[in-house]
Amino acid sequence: MNIKTSEISSLIAKEIEEFKGEVQYANDVGTVVTVGDGIALIYGLDKAMLGELLLFPNDVYGMVMNLEEDSVGVVILGNDIKIKEGDKVKRTGKVVEVPVGEALLGRVVNAIGMPIDGKGEIKTTETSPIEKIAPGIMARQSVNTPLETGIKCIDSVIPIGRGQRELIIGDRQTGKTAIAIDTIINQKGKGVYCIYVAIGQKNSSVAKIVEKLKSFDCLDYTIVVNASASEPSPMLYVAPFSGVTMAEEFCKKGKDVLVVFDDLSKHAVAYRTLSLLLKRSPGREAYPGDIFYLHSRLLERCVKLNKEHGGGSITGLPIIETQAGDISAYIPTNVISITDGQIFLSTDLFNAGHRPAIDTEHSVSRVGSAAQFKAVKKMSSSLKMQLANYRELQAFNQFGSDLDENTKKILHHGDILMQIITQPQYQPVQMDREVIELFCAKYGFLDQFEAKDVKKFLDEFYDYLTKFHKDVLSKINQTHDLVKMDRDKLREIMTTFLKEREA
Repeated sequence: MNIKTSEISSLIAKEIEEFKGEVQYANDVGTVVTVGDGIALIYGLDKAMLGELLLFPNDVYGMVMNLEEDSVGVVILGNDIKIKEGDKVKRTGKVVEVPVGEALLGRVVNAIGMPIDGKGEIKTTETSPIEKIAPGIMARQSVNTPLETGIKCIDSVIPIGRGQRELIIGDRQTGKTAIAIDTIINQKGKGVYCIYVAIGQKNSSVAKIVEKLKSFDCLDYTIVVNASASEPSPMLYVAPFSGVTMAEEFCKKGKDVLVVFDDLSKHAVAYRTLSLLLKRSPGREAYPGDIFYLHSRLLERCVKLNKEHGGGSITGLPIIETQAGDISAYIPTNVISITDGQIFLSTDLFNAGHRPAIDTEHSVSRVGSAAQFKAVKKMSSSLKMQLANYRELQAFNQFGSDLDENTKKILHHGDILMQIITQPQYQPVQMDREVIELFCAKYGFLDQFEAKDVKKFLDEFYDYLTKFHKDVLSKINQTHDLVKMDRDKLREIMTTFLKEREA
């Protein structure tokens, strides 16, 4: 029997090709070595990439977070109960993605964009990676458009602009989430999409927020991303990145978006948990060394794009919980240095009955009046200084010494200002009313009243303007300004109103 050399070489070539294919397949499938606490160690995935999505049995997904010499550290995005040692794990060749688009509006989803509100599947084919590089300097423009919160103290003293990152910081139960929810409610009819990311909250608390948004018809322009306290740490870690990815889809189409991260303290704890389980070196307060990079790459994605890049914006309201008012702790100082200002909520003010309990002395907006309507800017120009003087004299007054007339006037005026910037939850104030109230305080029309009667008087005066001088309010809303001629007209109206009220 004659054997041809060409046949032998072709058979060998075929065997080599098949052998290469088997090697490639072997590199795409790994074996679970250990699993527990939402972390799995996988052997055999030599070509796995950082951030790559892996498929476990029973359709459970994981994300690569550690690349070691002979194994891969993976965080499991879901329940790890059904995963056991020896299970086969497949590479997908994809990074972690979440669904995006308008189909998500009005829905409650988990950290990877799957619906958890019982309303059926989300009908969208668009997805986007959760990790992206933030837009560069040349794609951005300065923040110049106000994001109206409807909270008088913030809009007048600590203004927030569209595209800004403003930290809300304070102790537990001081009203941090209340400020964020009021801001979302106030976006109704203003063309701003909202994304509320709940990190480590109780499911019952998130359910209450969803019901409240629904009762104010605000769910139509809002997405709720919920990674609850009952879920494993990987889901809490992924949630804020998913939220900002959903926001970027609207932003690149020229829309304005507000994202609330509630809260990044729990996000940092979740990342610390993952890092320690992955045997990464702990640093200060046991947090890993890259915790600053984690939050900076998240918050840098909040942006005001220029017109060449669509002109959209993402405004970030990260929330940080402090312990006993200590803003010098590790995570608070990290996030303060990343953001463009902070709204500091004081436990003392909260206990004294002031709502919202904003400490205007420790709060700041680094964008400032650049993101403020002219009318509000003019009427609140000296407000922060007056409040600071009031607080100082109030502390001095506790000694019980006799006060001169000028000090009494300052204290009385301060009491009136505190009445103006105090407002109930779920009742954001529109810009025209805010301007009117600040106008009344600035020009001393309220100094003749007792502090307890101020709110009643302002309600009566605003109703009077609505009935008989609607043109004044309309002009404020249209021009966003209060020029000298309008101020003179308001003075005349006020004088007439006071006379009619006394008669």
